[in-house]
This record gives sequence, C-alpha cells and structure tokens, in this order.
Amino acid sequence: MSFHLFEHRRDAHIRRSREYLEEANVARVEHQAAAEHHSALAKMYGERIARIEAEINNALQPPSLVARPLVDESGNDDERPKMESVVTYPARSVRS
Repeated sequence: MSFHLFEHRRDAHIRRSREYLEEANVARVEHQAAAEHHSALAKMYGERIARIEAEINNALQPPSLVARPLVDESGNDDERPKMESVVTYPARSVRS
C-alpha cells in the first residue's frame, strides 16, 4: 500500500492554475473589446475635430472666398444655390 500524500496538493495546484488561466483569457477578451470600442471612439472624435476645424476655417474666411457647393445635399445638381433675396417693403406713407 502506497501513500499519495502529495497527489491531492498537485491536483489542487493544477485546478487553481486552470482557474487563473480562465480568468486571464476572460480579461484578455474584455480588454480587446474595450480596445476596439476606444479605437472607434478615437476615430469618431478625429473626424469630428476635422469637421469642426473646417467649419471654423470657413467662418474665418472673407465671405467672397467661402466656397459654396454647386450641388445641394439631396444630390439634385440642376438646382444651383440661390442668392439670398432681400424683400423690400414700401414706405409707410405709401401703404394703405
């Protein structure tokens, strides 16, 4: 009859090591998902920054240099942007 005093400790050690391995794999997957999320946010904010900078630069240009699109946003290219019309009202003395 032989005694296996250390066999139980070895099994416990392997079982605990497997638990650590599983925890590490779960943490890796969670961090990869978080990294993808942060990467998408960084890209979105980069695009937002570029758009805001372009708006600021256009606002700082003299009015004659601001480029106006020849095509409206709906894709209808036969309609050119119309100049702003100014409505003139008759003087008060002329109105009835």
